[in-house]
Amino acid sequence: MINFDLQTRRASPEDHRQISKLAFQESNTHRHLDWRPALEWLGERNFWVLEDHNLVTAALACPEDPMDVAWIRLFTYSPPLSGPEAWSALWEIAHAEIFASNPQAKMASIVMKPWFQSHLLMSGFELRMNIVMLELNLVNYYPRKSVEGVRIRPMRDFDLEEVAQVDREAFGAFWHNSADALRRARSQSVWSTVAEDGDGIIGYQISTGNPFGAHLARLGVRVEAQGRGVGSALVHDLIQNSGALGAGRLSVNTQDDNFASLMLYRKLGFIRTGESYPVLVYTNGGGS
Repeated sequence: MINFDLQTRRASPEDHRQISKLAFQESNTHRHLDWRPALEWLGERNFWVLEDHNLVTAALACPEDPMDVAWIRLFTYSPPLSGPEAWSALWEIAHAEIFASNPQAKMASIVMKPWFQSHLLMSGFELRMNIVMLELNLVNYYPRKSVEGVRIRPMRDFDLEEVAQVDREAFGAFWHNSADALRRARSQSVWSTVAEDGDGIIGYQISTGNPFGAHLARLGVRVEAQGRGVGSALVHDLIQNSGALGAGRLSVNTQDDNFASLMLYRKLGFIRTGESYPVLVYTNGGGS
């Protein structure tokens, strides 16, 4: 019989090497789709490890960014400890500390691996929606007219605070990205732009590159500017200037309950790829 002496504690920067070694085992690791590597959160709140005789055997990171939403950015463990054993121990401390400090918080995860979904469901997480993937074949693409009174230009550092305001208005408290997250996203993008009119920035997009073309990672338009073709104009500018035309494909993802986004992408010619990933959410007391 294996003798475990399991202890939970907050993670510290000194745990970097051991956690990195754990996370290298992809089959036992859940990672969040994020602009910031999970290990960069070491030393901040909501990051814990499970130790066995001073050896880190599991880790869980779910910092609140945006505020009040603790996305599970990393869960990893090492055999012979089982996934349910590791999750149960870390979930217990995460649940206690997160909701003690912020009763209004939500915990959430975009689930990439079925085994992790089973852990979440057993802990009271509930399915909120699905992230769906769409793709546009650019072989038959043709340029579109610009929107009268709207100018599209490259995004600059000084735009980020205003872009963050647009992002929160467009996506709401649950999905919005902080200014820091948007700054990281822009630094990793191949093409990032803003749309502005006489009142300032009314929309933006941030896109990344891949061997198959480009990926529209983020697209947001102020509520009062929606319906004017601003989102379409940002996408068309992206297609013509990002190098996506040369590769031939542009991908995007969105929530299956975001009907406005789905309508926009379908109008532009995007089609569902069949890939989807569940979004599970837990609030104080369980459920969504």
